[in-house]
Amino acid sequence: MAFADPELATSRGEVPCDLSALVDSVTVTGIESIAGAAAALCRFAAEHDLRAALCADVAVYEPMVDADARVLAADTFGWLGEHERWWQDHHLALRSPLPRACRYEAEPFWCNSDGFHTLTPNAYLDDIELGDFFDVRFRAPAAIIVPVHLPFAQVSANCFVPMDRSMSDLSAPFARLGATLGAVTRRFVASYVATMRAQKRRIPGNCDLTKREVECLRWAAIGKTDREVSMIVGISHATVRYHLQRAAEKLESVNRTQTIFKAGQLGFLGAST
Repeated sequence: MAFADPELATSRGEVPCDLSALVDSVTVTGIESIAGAAAALCRFAAEHDLRAALCADVAVYEPMVDADARVLAADTFGWLGEHERWWQDHHLALRSPLPRACRYEAEPFWCNSDGFHTLTPNAYLDDIELGDFFDVRFRAPAAIIVPVHLPFAQVSANCFVPMDRSMSDLSAPFARLGATLGAVTRRFVASYVATMRAQKRRIPGNCDLTKREVECLRWAAIGKTDREVSMIVGISHATVRYHLQRAAEKLESVNRTQTIFKAGQLGFLGAST
């Protein structure tokens, strides 16, 4: 895995003079503003000879849409050419190494056939095989990737591809635009998801677990039985069950599996599990 040149990384030669205005322009304030915000992001990318491909949630097949249910990838970002309809591929997040990399990295990075180029080391990306991905399957020699990690453990994978299909070294464009692309993409995706999520709440609000409830859940999450948890924590078997039951009630869960899942989505379990 290669790393971005620190001197290039601190250079901001083409960053917009008013980042605040740019971020405001891509902010979704309601469902009716989705199309305009997406168009602003599309224009910014095009001004820097890039095409944007955005995915709000790599875990589900649900393309981003505007108020009229038009798919943004097609109607706004223009992915309509032959072999360009990536948003119709239901298995893309499972097969492509780029969304996979976004599960392990939170900051923008760029990649090509030589590997992933990040600002700081990430050993997890070394384990991801690119193979002939850029040469055969991706149909572009390189891309800038902006992961967006959202509440409830949702991961968004966003790709910026150079219009010049001969560009395989994006170190200079990434140094100029990486931070800005990260800011505008995060704002657009996060505000879009918040707007769409407001209509379907599946996680209880204002959930407050106790230290002991979290402790029992963390051990349960790595496969320990109630009896094993009681020995580790130093409380009775019945008390472990009580804490897990109380956590389930607070999380509005129907069983142990769902309790652990919801606790993980809310960040109670941490990365160690």
